[in-house]
Amino acid sequence: MIITILCFLLILTVIVSIHEFGHFLFAKKAGIYVYEFSIGMGPRLCKFKRKNDETEYSIRLLPIGGFVQMAGETDEVDEKVPKEKNMQNKTWIQRFLVIIAGIMFNFFLAIVLLFVVGLATNSPQSTTITEEVEKDSPAYKAGLVDGDRIVAINNKKINSADRLQLELAVLNGKTAEFKVIDQNNNEKTITITPEKITEGKTTSYKYGFGLKTKTHKGIWEAIKYAFMKFGSLIVQMFLTIWYLITGKVGLSNLSGPVGIYSVVEQSAKLGFINVIYLTGYLSLNIGVMNLLPIPALDGGRLLFLIIEKIKGTPLNPKYENLINNIGFLLLMLLIVFVSYND
Repeated sequence: MIITILCFLLILTVIVSIHEFGHFLFAKKAGIYVYEFSIGMGPRLCKFKRKNDETEYSIRLLPIGGFVQMAGETDEVDEKVPKEKNMQNKTWIQRFLVIIAGIMFNFFLAIVLLFVVGLATNSPQSTTITEEVEKDSPAYKAGLVDGDRIVAINNKKINSADRLQLELAVLNGKTAEFKVIDQNNNEKTITITPEKITEGKTTSYKYGFGLKTKTHKGIWEAIKYAFMKFGSLIVQMFLTIWYLITGKVGLSNLSGPVGIYSVVEQSAKLGFINVIYLTGYLSLNIGVMNLLPIPALDGGRLLFLIIEKIKGTPLNPKYENLINNIGFLLLMLLIVFVSYND
């Protein structure tokens, strides 16, 4: 349990610190006054300053992320800071880059970690070709055989294993129509009703087939794997968000800190490389979440910037802060809700 907790805190700190470092680096490049860059939260354990640098670098007690504090992020004016070093007085493109930098650094971290996973595991690529169709399973009884390539589920095109798994998860046990192409290149349509399996409080649905996996050795293959997996996961995340909006996926399917802790625990048991993959996946997840136009997140700030560009004048800082505060409160309530479900 202690190892799992340490692993969970390390993953969280790395992902958030990388995100904040992106903001910090581009703020410095833009000439914005940065008060502090911190790894960790809570009481300060140690701090230092570099020569000819106003920023205070610190490590804090609680390893649950980090932060960067810049001049001009709010409507409060610090008279000690020169106006030209205030974030609100920078050009539109400079502010845009500072805000989006955290997201880009999360994406960069995800790609690097997926590359490491590719090198360590020979870049596994799950196809949509079936194998090990279990005898007497729902898939077997419906007519699915080894070597069939699944191309659509309920008329939704399937072009990756990630998309296939998402569509099966969204079905939540409902009967589905599978369009497949057999090894003779003949198309057929089969209907599968999965078997419901209940273990304690956990319910799952069994179809009874696996997917063929190909492996490729080498650095170039690991690079291709990293970018292809990154792209596939991005698509699945945005599809999941769309399914949440349209009601195909309920809020009960979301995971908060408790759910993430459980996933970390499972990954830690499976080995170090699984923890690396999970860290990359969560970093990508954080990046996508921060792209959404939600007040209090980077996406909300980007939305305000875009509105400013269209209007030609900045939004009233008081209204902007009010919207961000309301957004933050709603975000905290959502986290409490999903944590309770977890």
